[in-house]
Amino acid sequence: MTHLLRKPLGQHGKVHQITAQDAGWRHVGFSLYRLRAGESAAEATGATEVILVMVEGKAAFTAAGQDWGVLGDRMDVFEKTPPHCLYVPNAQDWAAKAETDCVIAVCAAPGRGGHPARRIGPDGIALTERGKGTNTRHINNIAMEAEDCCDSLLVTEVFTPAGHWSSYPSHRHDEDDFPRITYLEETYYHRLNPAQGWAVQRVYTDDGSLDEVMAVKDGDVVLVPRGHHPCGAPYGFELYYLNVMAGPRRNWRFVPAPEVEEIIARDA
Repeated sequence: MTHLLRKPLGQHGKVHQITAQDAGWRHVGFSLYRLRAGESAAEATGATEVILVMVEGKAAFTAAGQDWGVLGDRMDVFEKTPPHCLYVPNAQDWAAKAETDCVIAVCAAPGRGGHPARRIGPDGIALTERGKGTNTRHINNIAMEAEDCCDSLLVTEVFTPAGHWSSYPSHRHDEDDFPRITYLEETYYHRLNPAQGWAVQRVYTDDGSLDEVMAVKDGDVVLVPRGHHPCGAPYGFELYYLNVMAGPRRNWRFVPAPEVEEIIARDA
């Protein structure tokens, strides 16, 4: 199995734990908890800032010395309602106690103490349409460049209808040459509806030195260290993914793959 495809470690507890060191890069970390009602999780952020995303369910949070109350009202991610999230800066602690069965994503990147702890969403997050035809998908922007809420993190949710493509036309963000392109490492946390479904993600470079095509299943994570990274959802299977990006600067600039430049020009 390719090292870019990470399967869950189990069905319960901390089912993903991907550090920058483990991934072989410098910036992005991603963890995921699946908790039953009454169970708890807690971590210290250390040198990283984190955004805690309530993917599903409800949990009571304390973080950075404050009680944030109960976050979450989306019981199934495919409800597509805006998520409840919590930003916690570096050098702080956080703890969550599940009020219901829940899924909590921990999105991490280097923190510099430039932003205080704060709630993110659901207010201010609106499901927006992007693309056209079978490239249409729907986005919940949690913490992208327009939101000055983080030192490094860029986080978003994408819902891809069955039979559609997303993260397409193919593009890459693997060079530090702003404003033409920025270097951003990225993780994709995938969910499928129905859960027994599957989707496809390809990660490839222009020179072919990296070219992996992966069948992703419900709960898988894909690492994108470089190259283009489109996703396809077969007819009958709806695809969700949570993107985490970070790099030397908090800007998202990308370059399309040569083979899709004509498509982009035609659709412009």
